Amino acid sequence: MASPGHSDLGEVAPEIKASERRTAVAIADLEWREMEGDDCEFHYGDGTNEAQDGDFPTAERSRLQEMLSLLGLEIYQAQKLSLQDALQISNDSMKNWAPQVPKDLPWNFLRKLQALSAEARNTTMVLDAPPDARPTEKENQMEEEIIYWDTADDISADIYSFSELPTPDTPVNPLDLLCALLLSCDSFLQQEIVQKMALCQFALPLVLPDSENHYHTFLLWALRGIVRTWWVQSPRGLGNLREDSMVLPRAPTFAFVRMEVSSNSKSQLLNALLSPPHRQRDCFWHRDLNLGTNPREIADGLVELSWFLPSGREDQDIFLEPVAFLNLRGDIGSHWLQFKLLTEISSAVFILTDNISKKEYKLLYSMKGSATKYYFILSPYRGKRNANLRFLNRLIPVLKMDHSHVLVKVSSTDNASFVRRVRAILAHVARSPCRRVSVEDMAHSARKLGLKVDEDCEECQRAKERMERIARKIRDAEAYRRDELRLQGEPWRKAAQVEKELCQLQWAGDPPEKYRTELRHRLLELRTQQHGQDPAWGVQEFVRGLSSPSLSERQYFLRWMEWGLARVAQPRPRQPPETFLSLRPKHGGSGGAGDLSEPLWPEGLGVEHFLREMGQFYEAEACLVEAGRLAAGQRRFAHFPGLALELLLKGLPLELVDGGTLSTPLRWVTGLLKELHTRLERRARLVVLSALGVPGTGKSTLLNTMFGLRFPTGGRGCSPRGAFMQLITVAEGFSQDLGCDHILVIDSGGLVRGTLPTAGGPFELEASLATLIMALSNVTVVSLADTRDIPPAILHAFLRLEKTGHLPNCQFVYQNLHDTSALGLKPRERRQLPEPASEASRTEAQTEKQGGGLRTLADLAFCNPEKQHVWHIPGLWHGVPPMAAVSLGYSEAIFELKRCLLENIRNGLSNQNKNIQQLIELVRRL
Repeated sequence: MASPGHSDLGEVAPEIKASERRTAVAIADLEWREMEGDDCEFHYGDGTNEAQDGDFPTAERSRLQEMLSLLGLEIYQAQKLSLQDALQISNDSMKNWAPQVPKDLPWNFLRKLQALSAEARNTTMVLDAPPDARPTEKENQMEEEIIYWDTADDISADIYSFSELPTPDTPVNPLDLLCALLLSCDSFLQQEIVQKMALCQFALPLVLPDSENHYHTFLLWALRGIVRTWWVQSPRGLGNLREDSMVLPRAPTFAFVRMEVSSNSKSQLLNALLSPPHRQRDCFWHRDLNLGTNPREIADGLVELSWFLPSGREDQDIFLEPVAFLNLRGDIGSHWLQFKLLTEISSAVFILTDNISKKEYKLLYSMKGSATKYYFILSPYRGKRNANLRFLNRLIPVLKMDHSHVLVKVSSTDNASFVRRVRAILAHVARSPCRRVSVEDMAHSARKLGLKVDEDCEECQRAKERMERIARKIRDAEAYRRDELRLQGEPWRKAAQVEKELCQLQWAGDPPEKYRTELRHRLLELRTQQHGQDPAWGVQEFVRGLSSPSLSERQYFLRWMEWGLARVAQPRPRQPPETFLSLRPKHGGSGGAGDLSEPLWPEGLGVEHFLREMGQFYEAEACLVEAGRLAAGQRRFAHFPGLALELLLKGLPLELVDGGTLSTPLRWVTGLLKELHTRLERRARLVVLSALGVPGTGKSTLLNTMFGLRFPTGGRGCSPRGAFMQLITVAEGFSQDLGCDHILVIDSGGLVRGTLPTAGGPFELEASLATLIMALSNVTVVSLADTRDIPPAILHAFLRLEKTGHLPNCQFVYQNLHDTSALGLKPRERRQLPEPASEASRTEAQTEKQGGGLRTLADLAFCNPEKQHVWHIPGLWHGVPPMAAVSLGYSEAIFELKRCLLENIRNGLSNQNKNIQQLIELVRRL
């Protein structure tokens, strides 16, 4: 690690273009000579300095390799760590374990981050040595020497004497751990890590340093998946919510950097600027946090990014519009390329320093002509006050500053007053005409400076181009579905209804054969009409994207399609979306029925619609083959399930129940499962875990947090319906103990509560969905808003399945996500069973004609409070969104629920595990 005391400009700024830096420094040298005389001994760019520059990367190279080796990550430099590797279920998934050796640190960090735990950055080891035996004295001494080392006194000092690589009993700086992990991950795991960090309100990596190859990476792709919601105040005084990918909006951007030594902490200042009154946020890691004093070994040169997003609440909104903050780790002289980038993308740059000497003057003089506003935050170095003032006076006209751009903060300065003053400057700059950039704009500047942009790889760009070709054809989502996705909508709804009737006749005691024949004939007519269509151009292009020989390109293509469709096919003006209201319980007994009176199409347009169209082509073709209307050798779409399976194996949710009709495309689903059986071969033992619940109770977020999944959660103004499935792999070393090789997780669309049970109609659809999902499951999580109102469709499913003797192991989860009254309670301290059912539930129980009168969930045999089937989960957010982080109580409760679910599976409390062939047969029967 380069010391802040390194003094030769030729060494601390090796990344400046040769012609640019020679010109700039020559001008500065000339001015310096005029000021100080010609006896100045400082020279730039001689052969000696260049030789020293060549020696520096060698030391850095060894540091990176040593760090990767210490953390056990060197094996992932050729074959990168994937998202599937990180999400495997292992024995550690059931333990709240602490790392014992450095190689445990990356995995512990990933597991905590997956659980959205604010403790992820506190990852440290359990050491055998007593605390007083740990090498803290040397670290503290090092920190003091760095802060007070006068570089003018000893230029030839050995800069490496102040830092040593961590030994196994020395904790690793969290920023080193993050950089090492990101350098070892593929693009998709990087994206997942950054998204989870955003939910935890951690500062995000923007420029990832790679001291091994001197090829720093701008992380545009990793940041692209972050979607946030904020309040937009209109000029007329009315406001509304905006939801968008955070790489797209242009906003004022403020960079904070350190020049040489600063007694003031940039990160602490940034945290104070981002924090509302009476609540300290630690978005940026700083020296006063746990492990914060540990020296950084490979993270210097890291640029971090965080945003402030307004919520519409005056008591919380520090700024009235989105504002971006950038933080460069390390000295600007040692990381000139990153500093140059910050000066080209920022509305203003704040430079923290204790000392402005000849070297610093020359360094900043090279920025002459820059359009960026510069501010200094000084803590005057001992005995350097006059020198600082002299150089500042010469820099003011060069950087187009005035004396209001120089702030002094010493130990006696009131922190709160100082923060208010800096905020006032930020607000003034943001209100005035200033540079506003998006993260995409920043990436353009990074490319010009020669930084690598992660999104520029060929596979990613080919996938993006294909997505754009499809998206350009979409002007109106509803019209596109009607005109291009022709096998869905009414044709599929009619076919699904006929198949349901045929299924009901199959179970009838004495079915009329004539009517059965008539239904079969009608179904074949409908399927023939579907088969007579050719896939639209957009569907064909979509299939070509899924058929790419490159697995990475297929993954890139699916992600691009998700984002592209979300932007070009947005639904009606957005409802208050996920960050604010998607997890809020929806109250009112009669509102649910009205929701289902609308067409059952999900709002908007997504990847699932294209996959649904593929499924319908497969269904129609398979139906005709079964009926002998089409020869097996004439099939064109038999390979479609194999294409879709690749997505399931790579973590994309696939539809099990069509969200448009709430029907199961039987042949398509069984085709997928057959392909899965073939692919998994000997590791085909399955446990099915499902979630049912009331809309807005956070069941999808719960599953995503427990297992790192990607179920849709109601953002973009859409409320997901139907049922999706994802596959989780159990590590081979743990599968024998757990009793299964994979866990198939099924997430259902919200069951609309308050819908009274009637024959047919919305209730029948919802009840059928609940029955199907529970019947397939070994374990079911039922997510509810309160203990009084059990949706009739869920009760209907319980009562029907109780007759058959098949009931999954059930866990009831109550998530009063906007109620802070339960925050102090542990998840299992309140175990009361559901209270007496609502009127709708009473009516449902009576329609089932159960003997003994009224039935509620508390009457069912499996609801035993001693077996702790009832969970109370604290609120999701700690604070007010969009600046709120996930609460520690929520992540801890979710981990405890996950541990309990896996324990139940291991102990056989769920029904007997299924293999895929049994699951296929069960789907057919249901």
